[in-house]
Amino acid sequence: MAIPKAKPVGPYPGWRYYPLSEKPGNWATQLVGVVAGARPAIDSATVIGLTSDTVLQHLRPGLLGLGYEVEGGKTKALKIRRPVLFGDRGLERVAYEVDGVHDAVGVLLEVEAGRGARGNAVYRDLVRTSLIVGARYLALGVMRDYHHLSGGRPIDVASYAETVDQLDAIYASGRLSLQFDGVLVFGY
Repeated sequence: MAIPKAKPVGPYPGWRYYPLSEKPGNWATQLVGVVAGARPAIDSATVIGLTSDTVLQHLRPGLLGLGYEVEGGKTKALKIRRPVLFGDRGLERVAYEVDGVHDAVGVLLEVEAGRGARGNAVYRDLVRTSLIVGARYLALGVMRDYHHLSGGRPIDVASYAETVDQLDAIYASGRLSLQFDGVLVFGY
């Protein structure tokens, strides 16, 4: 169970849309509105013990209202799979699981918690999602702040800021071409 911490600080949620030269579509601002509405339960600056599953559970009602399909649990029947490759007789050969999807718009949603800060989950999400058939946009949620212990000492990681830095570098360098029309990163 998540435990409230101190009073929230700054605009919520933090978010940025890529490429920076394009205005975000309505889907992006609507998704950010869902995140803002769930703030009391998911604000990583004020709530202790968040997991990606917990955050997704709190976002789920609002996302369903926008037409998203959202993972409902960890059993196979409640997971969401999207194809990457097809094989013989046109059958799905390779597929990846995603946290949420809006098929009509082509948005795939991934929500990361602590692992997203230091476990390269952001890179994995960028690559895997770019391979999914029909993916036009990636919406990537990461903690604004991740706090943990390392060797008994408290460590604070600015997950959202680090993710923005990674995406800024990817888009500015031009050396890695992502197969998306756009990427929305939000810090919850």
